[in-house]
Amino acid sequence: MSKAEELINEDGKYFAASGRIKYYPLAIDHGYGATLVDVDGKEYIDLLSSASSQNVGHAPKPVTEAIKKQAEKFIHYTPAYMYHEPAVKLSKKLCEIAPGDYEKRVTFGLSGSDANDGIIKFARAYTGRPYIISFTNAYHGSTFGSLSMSAISLNMRKHYGPLLNGFYHIPFPDKYRGMFEQPNANTVEEYLAPLKEMFAKYVPVEEVACIVVETIQGDGGLLEPVDGYFEALETLCREHGILIAVDDIQQGLGRTGTWSSIDHFNFTPDLITFGKSLAGGLPMSAIVGRKEIIETLEAPAHLFTTGANPVSCEAALATLGMIEDEDLLTASSEKGAYVRKRMDQWVNDYDFVGDVRGKGLSIGIDIVSNKQAKTRASEEALKICNYCFDQGLVLIAVAGNVLRFQPPLVITYEQLDYALNTIENALQALQDGQLDNYNIDGQGW
Repeated sequence: MSKAEELINEDGKYFAASGRIKYYPLAIDHGYGATLVDVDGKEYIDLLSSASSQNVGHAPKPVTEAIKKQAEKFIHYTPAYMYHEPAVKLSKKLCEIAPGDYEKRVTFGLSGSDANDGIIKFARAYTGRPYIISFTNAYHGSTFGSLSMSAISLNMRKHYGPLLNGFYHIPFPDKYRGMFEQPNANTVEEYLAPLKEMFAKYVPVEEVACIVVETIQGDGGLLEPVDGYFEALETLCREHGILIAVDDIQQGLGRTGTWSSIDHFNFTPDLITFGKSLAGGLPMSAIVGRKEIIETLEAPAHLFTTGANPVSCEAALATLGMIEDEDLLTASSEKGAYVRKRMDQWVNDYDFVGDVRGKGLSIGIDIVSNKQAKTRASEEALKICNYCFDQGLVLIAVAGNVLRFQPPLVITYEQLDYALNTIENALQALQDGQLDNYNIDGQGW
């Protein structure tokens, strides 16, 4: 029995099933750059970035040195009562890089989930309105507020309802498929129609506090919006005094080639959340928003004892510094364009590659069984992932059938070439009927 098998068997005796979506028997010992090494010494190229929480790669020296240096000074004293310099410096930096030409304030948490919960608090407090609207197929987190915003998995709904009151969902303006899995995308007006009907019939528009957006819907399948949708949504929101909040936890901090995914669109959010890669993978989240909104609430309305931990703050400052010093925004854009030259051709070369989409190094490859109907081919997508894992790639499928390509921004071109060759070999093997031996039972969302 391998060390990995022993560790995984031991894990099964204690670790709760609700805390892991199972894919592969990968037990990690260490990592560097875009490389993972398991407990048996086998190396893998990481195309998942620990769910996009390792944008600057694994164990980068600027981040690890910052962690060590701060840990030797003091590990924590809560900003809920006192002050420390790392939190002040990070607050200033986040207000500088977050989108929006207005005076900002920032508040910290421990995960993207609590940041998205904070959106609910601030939006309701500022507007005095109860209702929150988000999108179907959205993933916003695992706390009760963020769960209530999410609409992607029945396992995030079953057995512990009812969830919070006052939440509604509208269709995401998918550029590839239309509403209700129809093969053709809808127009901007057609995508807005359910929202307008909601306002006309059962949700008073003057009682809506906020609409919460993922500009690129991550776990929903790396979905891009139809052109002009968010701009039209902003016009509607401004007309009725509704706030717009952006969950940039997966797509922010260089993932799409910019500080914020907002920069690819022509609208301005009132609130934005960051997390995942913010502190190089250490637990940290942030809400950045208009001063007048954030200052609506008074302490202790939204604080956490271990929020803005100084070690995490220094890790975040080092992470943001790496993105600047190594020009990782440009790297994300250029490497994304590089892989798309190969990937885009797969749509023509393989009957089951329906679409390749995304920005920067946030790319989805949509595997289908029928290109005209755009029928999701979830089993085939997982077989591709398993083939790639056997060849030393960590790649998963989201939304059932979409290959999630989100490597660390520091991945080398040599590694990208190997990844592209391996995925292409997997596609060819699938086309040749050579992947039927993979058992995918129990894998994935």
